[in-house]
Amino acid sequence: MGDAAAEEAGPGGNGTSATRPRGPQPVTRRSAPPRRPRGRALPITVAAIALLALATGSGGVFAALTADDAEPAAARDEQPPSAPPGDPVNVVSGGQVAPLRRVVPPDVLAVGGGSIPAARIRKVAKLGKVRDVVAVDGGAVQLQGRQVNAFAVDPSSFRSWTPPGTAKRTDLWEALAADHFVVSPAAAEQLRLNRGMRYPVVGRTMPNLTMGGSGAFGLPGIDMLVSRSSGGRMGLVPNIALLVNAPGVSPAKVVQAVAKALGPGANVVNLHERRFQTPGESGRPGGYLDLYKQAARSCPGLSWTVLAAIGQVESDHGRNAGPSSAGALGPMQFMPATWRTYGVDGDRDGKADIMNPYDAVPAAAKYLCASGAGRGGQQLYRAVWQYNHADWYVQKVLNLAKAYQARFD
Repeated sequence: MGDAAAEEAGPGGNGTSATRPRGPQPVTRRSAPPRRPRGRALPITVAAIALLALATGSGGVFAALTADDAEPAAARDEQPPSAPPGDPVNVVSGGQVAPLRRVVPPDVLAVGGGSIPAARIRKVAKLGKVRDVVAVDGGAVQLQGRQVNAFAVDPSSFRSWTPPGTAKRTDLWEALAADHFVVSPAAAEQLRLNRGMRYPVVGRTMPNLTMGGSGAFGLPGIDMLVSRSSGGRMGLVPNIALLVNAPGVSPAKVVQAVAKALGPGANVVNLHERRFQTPGESGRPGGYLDLYKQAARSCPGLSWTVLAAIGQVESDHGRNAGPSSAGALGPMQFMPATWRTYGVDGDRDGKADIMNPYDAVPAAAKYLCASGAGRGGQQLYRAVWQYNHADWYVQKVLNLAKAYQARFD
C-alpha cells in the first residue's frame, strides 16, 4: 500500500508489524521496589539476590561477592551471547550512549551462585521462544553504611530492559557512561542521596562515585546501577545474573526451562508474579500493562485490552516500533500526519513524541474514542477498522483482546 493509501488506513498504516501473527503475550509490569521505613537497611526482596551478599570479617561490612577463580569483570574479553534481536528502531538519541532502539520487557531474572559460564548463557539463549538474553555483572556493596545490591551494566544496551519512563531518560544512561552511579527512587530517599554528590562505595576497592540520578529499574532487590568499568574496579562478579525475554510464553514455563539450563545453584524469578508488580515512580505507569489501563480510562467504555491487543499487533509492545513500509512510527504505529491531529503529551514533558509510549498509547485511545470505540459492539469494530482498514486486522485485535481479558481480568 502506498503512503497516501496507508494514511487513509489510520494510525496503523497497514504497517508490516501487523502482518506477523503472534500468540497472546504477557505484558510486563516493572517498577521500583516498594518504599521501606527509614533507618533500616534496604532488605533483599528477592531470595535469589541474597546470594550477592557476603559479609566479610571486617566488622560486618558488606563487600561485593567475589570468587577466587573468577575473572574480574574489567578483564573479561568475551561478551555474553544474546538471542537475535528484533528490528532496531531509533527512538531517543544520546551523546555518550547509543540511542534507545527498542523496549525489551524482562520476563525472568536468574541469579547464579557465581559467574554463569558462557556455555550456559548460550544454552538459555537457544531455548525455544526466548528472544533476548542479557548477562550482567553484580554484587552487594556498601553505600552510606548500608548494604545495596548493584548491577554493573553497559548503559547503551541495558536501558532497553528498564521501564519505558527510565529507558528514555538519556541523562541517566549518560551518567552511567561517565562512571557515575544511579539508584532506585527508594534508595535515593532512604539513603538521602543527592544528585551530583560524591559518595564512597565499598566493594573490593572503595571508589568515590558521583550520584548521577535515580529511576525505576523494574528489578526487585536491585537498587543501584554502575558502569561495567566501575563494577570491575569494585570486584563485582562477572555474569552473575541473566535477564530473559520470551514473549508469548507462560513465564512460569520460562522459569522452569531457564532453571534447568543453568543447573543447580541458580535462582530463577518470575518477574510477572504479583508481589513484584508495583506502581511506577511518582504514580506513573511502570510498564505497558499499566499504560494501556491508564489510557483506556480516558475513553469511557473502551477496554484496556483493546489497546493492549493493538499494541501487540502493531509493534509487539514497542519492540518493533517502525518505520513500517508505509511510514508508520512508534509503539502504536501512527502515520505522522495522523499524529499531528491525535498526538498526546501523555507524560507532560512539553512535547507529543510519536516514539514515546507514554504519549503514543493515550493517543491511540484518543483516536479510537473519536471513532466511537467506547460505545462497543459494531462501533468498536468500526473504530478498530479505522485504525487499519482490514477485517482480518479487526478480528485479530478483538480476539487478542479477549485473550488478554481472560488472562489478566
